[in-house]
Amino acid sequence: MTPHPPQEPQPAVPYGTPEAPRIAARGEAHLEVDPEIARIGITVTARGKDRRSALDDLTRRNAGVLDLVKSYGQAVEDLETGAFSITPELTRHGRGERIRTYHGTVHLTAELTDFTALGELTTRLADLELTRVDGPWWTLRPDSPAHRQARQQAVREAVQRAKEYAEALGTQLAALVEIADIGADNPQPYPSPPGRTRSMAAYGAAPQAEEAAPLDLEPQRQHVYAQLNARFTMEPPKL
Repeated sequence: MTPHPPQEPQPAVPYGTPEAPRIAARGEAHLEVDPEIARIGITVTARGKDRRSALDDLTRRNAGVLDLVKSYGQAVEDLETGAFSITPELTRHGRGERIRTYHGTVHLTAELTDFTALGELTTRLADLELTRVDGPWWTLRPDSPAHRQARQQAVREAVQRAKEYAEALGTQLAALVEIADIGADNPQPYPSPPGRTRSMAAYGAAPQAEEAAPLDLEPQRQHVYAQLNARFTMEPPKL
């Protein structure tokens, strides 16, 4: 008795069958929402005739900035120290070079959720001597409900589109086959879309007798997108 060769698995039919036709529809959503976080960059600088005096001056100024930012309590969600440097400035003296002075720099990043406090804090920081403020950059939290809302809206749109296609054929949807994010089957790295930011730069000057009025910062609305593909089966239409 001759054994039968093993049967190879049959590939899935991507476009359905006459008995179970498929419909593919794309769902898209675009929401415009208020930002949840504002991020500012703070650069504190100092200088001195020698390395130790520059470092002491930078330490003092940095401590003052940290105390000021922390005084806003829960309005500040995050405060981080970034790059730090002490750099000599060289000048020519005769045929050689000599160190003229030392420059110290430390970079800080602060994230705030209270935008009223943001305007006041940025003004007070910019009023400090040898202090630069950059930003704010507006954004949403990674787990913001706006992302979920956009995805759900995209799903509803895909279902509605598929229903309209079926109705145009005089039939109706039967079952959901698949929902997938755009590119989920063949993911490839891609750069994030550029975010909308409002930028400013302020260099601190000598303290004045009266404090400057707080800046009026208008939060920039954030754009949230969601896209997906959905596939359904439908009852066989009578063509």
